[in-house]
Amino acid sequence: MDFESYNISESQLKEIYKALLTPRLIEEKMLILLRQGKVGKWFSGIGQEAIAVGATLALYDDEYIFPLHRNLGVFTTRKIPFAKLLSQWQGKKSGFTKGRDRSFHFGTHQYHIVGMISHLGAMNGVACGVALSEKLSNSGKCTLIFNGDGGASEGDFHEALNLAAVWELPLIFLIENNGYGLSTPSHEQFRHLSFADKGPAYGIEAVSIDGNNILEVFTTINNIANQIRTNPRPYIVECKTFRMRGHEEASGVKYVPKHFFEEWKIKDPLHNFEKYILEKSIIDNNGIDEINSEILKEIEEGIEKVFSEPDIIADIDEELADVYKKYEFNEVLCNKEIKTEKRFIDAISDGLKQSMKHHPSLVLMGQDIAAYGGVFKITDGFVEKFGKHRVRNTPICESAVIGAAYGYSIRGKKAMVEMQFADFISCGFNQVVNNLAKSHYRWAQNADVVIRMPTGAGTGAGPFHSQSNEAWFFKTPGLKIVYPSTPYSAKGLLCEAFNDPNPVLFFEHKYLYRNIKETIPDEYYNLPIGKANVVKTGELMTIIAYGWAVHWAAQIIENENIYAELIDLQTLLPWDKETVEKSVKKTGKVLIVHEDTITGGIAAEISAWIGSNCFEYLDAPVIRVGSLDTPIPMAQDLEDNFLAKKYLKTNIYNLLSY
Repeated sequence: MDFESYNISESQLKEIYKALLTPRLIEEKMLILLRQGKVGKWFSGIGQEAIAVGATLALYDDEYIFPLHRNLGVFTTRKIPFAKLLSQWQGKKSGFTKGRDRSFHFGTHQYHIVGMISHLGAMNGVACGVALSEKLSNSGKCTLIFNGDGGASEGDFHEALNLAAVWELPLIFLIENNGYGLSTPSHEQFRHLSFADKGPAYGIEAVSIDGNNILEVFTTINNIANQIRTNPRPYIVECKTFRMRGHEEASGVKYVPKHFFEEWKIKDPLHNFEKYILEKSIIDNNGIDEINSEILKEIEEGIEKVFSEPDIIADIDEELADVYKKYEFNEVLCNKEIKTEKRFIDAISDGLKQSMKHHPSLVLMGQDIAAYGGVFKITDGFVEKFGKHRVRNTPICESAVIGAAYGYSIRGKKAMVEMQFADFISCGFNQVVNNLAKSHYRWAQNADVVIRMPTGAGTGAGPFHSQSNEAWFFKTPGLKIVYPSTPYSAKGLLCEAFNDPNPVLFFEHKYLYRNIKETIPDEYYNLPIGKANVVKTGELMTIIAYGWAVHWAAQIIENENIYAELIDLQTLLPWDKETVEKSVKKTGKVLIVHEDTITGGIAAEISAWIGSNCFEYLDAPVIRVGSLDTPIPMAQDLEDNFLAKKYLKTNIYNLLSY
């Protein structure tokens, strides 16, 4: 290895050596503890340390890094105490995730690190969001994310590369090419010879380097970082290396030809660098022994401390409290006398526009939302008011964009993503349920993201533009789901969705966009999330609905002169149990209707809750009315036959006569 041509001072070379040695000594100790049964699992990075250490040394301490589970050197080079890391690995209360997640699945603002989740590639979009924040704030900082050669086959990786290129983000995509994705060799993962070949296709500069040469890694990353801090743009850096142990210790290495280990052992990053600094008399054997002793002392002290800590005692209240970031509704008073008649769609646009003024850091992201104004024209004219830096067209890459919104919020800012249609959220499902929803519970980082979801039937748009998919997310702790039915609630709840620091899925029924009007306040106002609205009072029965179904029920009640109580849930997660319970106790009969299919719909959960908590007050079974258990069809007659609306009136009378 060439260490001679790099102009680095002797004192810096000593620091580099210590930084390179630290993860190796920790790993060797962890392997001993693993064989002793004192730790449960370990992903070894032995032989790859130069990449994590060199890249981390090349960045400013306050620049964010997104490592993987083999990048111990990132954490040690950022000076995280070994005891703190071990407490995380051992699932102790003092760990970064309080025992809730494993290994390096955590983030820490103190050390400017955002760890991985198990779904490889998923953090690339998140890194785009952090880099976007740095760019928009003119911080002069860049961001770096690690990828493995196997994980680089994920769609999230490709989406993020494209997004970073289009938005010219100061982001380094570092790829550790160690020849294997778990047991699958490179030639079965991809056909290109080097990841640097991918750069030109994305319009991204790219370079391939020796990942085992600590000085080549450090110098290359340092030079690139200096460039993109002043001239923001993404960069691909491939680091060629080899994994000297298995994917994780239990998997072994039998699938790897033995000659690879002999070849790469000669290229060991630590031994080669140690040999160099000894030969150059930068350090002597006594100096090496002193550094070893210092590191080993910290390791042993950390082990003694962490192993003496008690195991976690589960506390239900604490576990539930940490699912969401604590937040209390604070009503914004406005002059409610100044009113204008607005359509549902206009109320949403109005609330969005006023929220942009109310929250100066708020950035909107979505397909065609800038100059075109979105497919429903809700953001028409927004670019002229707020600029393209805040109203951002995105490529067609839902996963990367939702990830970017999350990353942007990690930097303390607010983001909105508009799904062109709610149906397309399936392409970003992982980001919603595994990043946004779990973030605060895992490492106390809230996801301050609102996803607007044009949803529902009534337009003859068929199976991929008319689905009711709110139930997909209803069972996911950490999300909030809002589903207004009137212009007044749409504006007020949307404004509050941006105030709430937790992730909010905001469903907007497309049929209601231009088919209902209401006179509402012109000024900014907000309504509490989690509170239902009693649309009509009555004694004979309770009808619980949301979205378009509220209007179905209201029309039947009025036309048939039925003295029923109609509850508009407005928020589905968390839903208003108190209002529902009060009404059930009053009427004794309950019907729940939604546009979604009957099986697995939200009505099932509400019905079960009523049966468990209000059974003694019921005078009849709880009735659920939903749409047919088929995909939603396109043709008008088929759609009418599909929708729960067709079956609602009959079920109301059946319940009344019970």
